[in-house]
Amino acid sequence: MEDQAQTSTEMPFLDHLEELRWRILKVLVALMVAFGISFWICTSGRVDVFALLTSPIQPYLHGQPLYVTHVVDKFTILLQIAGGLGIVLASPVIAYQVWAFLSPALTTRERRVIIPVLVAAAALFLCGVALSVFLFIPVTMGLMEQIRTTAIAPLYTASEYFGFLFAVSLAFGAMFELPILILALTALGLITPRFLTKYRRHAIVATLIVCEIITPGDFIISTLMLWIPVYGLYELSILVAWLVYRARQRREAATIGSEIP
Repeated sequence: MEDQAQTSTEMPFLDHLEELRWRILKVLVALMVAFGISFWICTSGRVDVFALLTSPIQPYLHGQPLYVTHVVDKFTILLQIAGGLGIVLASPVIAYQVWAFLSPALTTRERRVIIPVLVAAAALFLCGVALSVFLFIPVTMGLMEQIRTTAIAPLYTASEYFGFLFAVSLAFGAMFELPILILALTALGLITPRFLTKYRRHAIVATLIVCEIITPGDFIISTLMLWIPVYGLYELSILVAWLVYRARQRREAATIGSEIP
């Protein structure tokens, strides 16, 4: 009865737009403040963010620095780092504003479910980023070191390295969201655990192709480094999907039983 009362009260459409406008404004203010703080952190000299982000490849630079080939490359990279850090700092405010806007339309049961799901999504994304930074990039650089020749000397530039770092981190983080996607589709009734099990072989090929596309470089080892944990998450998603599917069936059966006189 409480959930029905909460969902039955509707806010006028213009009031929704007004609330959405204020929520977006607060998000933009939070992003600007967070960007200012992160830019100050990057330029204050107290923390060398460039050194921290290049630490995964330091053993392979052999005491050499990363080079810049354009006048403003260093400032462009600085803006990218400050922007990424700013988004991380502002993420609690962004999450709260999104939650505050959507929560009135959710039932109590949905609110209890969605918070752990959002926490799990953030944790999986961070796990993907950590795997890319602390394992994928060092292993890739190590493979490059195995190609020994005196005819070619590496000249690593800052713009190429940081572009590679950001692209790989986003790719790994996005692919680690696969369990959340499968969980959402199962909860909506669009797929079933039996469907996921039936097309397991297709999932192997599909995830391998996607990992090959989004993984920079042509090394099959680097592709496998992303594909193995992603497919492991797919198998884990099947188990979670069974739990969600059975809970959904029990709720539907209870609803039908309550409607029968």
